[in-house]
Amino acid sequence: MAKTKLTLLIISFFTTFSVVCLSSPADFFLYGGCTQQRYTSNSPYESNLNSLLTSLVNSATYSSYNNLTVVGSSQSDAVYGLYQCRGDLAMPDCAACVSRAVSRAGQLCPATCGGAVQLDGCFIKYDNVTFLGVEDKTVVLKRCGPSVGFGPVGSGERDAVMGGLAGSGGYFRVGGSGDVKGVAQCCGDLSFAECQDCVGDAIRRLRSECAAADYGDVFLGKCYARFSTNGAHAYNYNKAHAGKSGNEGEKTFAIIVGLLAGVAILIIFLAFLRRICEGHGK
Repeated sequence: MAKTKLTLLIISFFTTFSVVCLSSPADFFLYGGCTQQRYTSNSPYESNLNSLLTSLVNSATYSSYNNLTVVGSSQSDAVYGLYQCRGDLAMPDCAACVSRAVSRAGQLCPATCGGAVQLDGCFIKYDNVTFLGVEDKTVVLKRCGPSVGFGPVGSGERDAVMGGLAGSGGYFRVGGSGDVKGVAQCCGDLSFAECQDCVGDAIRRLRSECAAADYGDVFLGKCYARFSTNGAHAYNYNKAHAGKSGNEGEKTFAIIVGLLAGVAILIIFLAFLRRICEGHGK
C-alpha cells in the first residue's frame, strides 16, 4: 500500500504543476467508478497496478490511445488497462489529461482492483479481469440539457448532424451544421464494426432521450456521442487547439518534459532518503 501511495503521490505532484501550466476544459470530470474487489497491501497485484498506471501516463506522451497488460510472475495477478484521449487533443494535453485521470482514479478507488475515470478530454480504465477488445454498451452517463422545444428546422438540423456522425466512420468523429455541433468517439480496442455499433447505439439514445434538449451526452462503456446547440454545452466540439501556433505547442511540450524531469529527480531524492533512513535504522 505504501508503494501505491508513493506512485499516486508522484503522479499527483506532476498533476498539480500541470494543472497550473496546462489547465483546459479537458480536465472537467464527467464520471468515475470502482470495482468491488480489493487487493491487499504490498501484494504482487499492487506492484503490477503501479507499473500499469505509470506506463499509461508515459505512453500518453506519444500516443492518444494504448492498452497494456502487466502479468508479472503469476497470471492471477495480471492487471489490464487502457486510456483513450479525445481525438483533437495535442499530445502534451493528452499526457496531462491521462495523468490527472490516473490521479483521480487513485482518489476514488483506493485499494480496489479496478477503476475507470472519464474526464472531458480522456478516459482511463483498469481491472484484474480483461475487458480489452470487448464491446460494452452499458450506459454509464446520460445527461440532457434544458428543453428548448426544437422546431422542424432545428430538429432536422440536429438529426442531420447525428446522422453524419453515425455514418462518417472512424474512431473520432466531429460534425456540425449551423448552430448544432456534435462529436462521437469509441475506444481504440474495438473493431471498426464494433465501433459503428456502439456509436450508433449512443446516437439512437441521444435522439430519443434528449430529443428536445439544447445539449445531450450519452456515454456507454466503450464509446460516447454528444451534441450541443448554440454553444450550450461546456465543450463546443471545435478543435480546441486549432488556433495554437507551432511555437505554443513547442512551449507546452517543453513544460511537460521539464515536469517529467522534475518527477524523476523527486523519485531519486526519495530513494536516497529511504536509503539513509534504512542505514540509520540498522
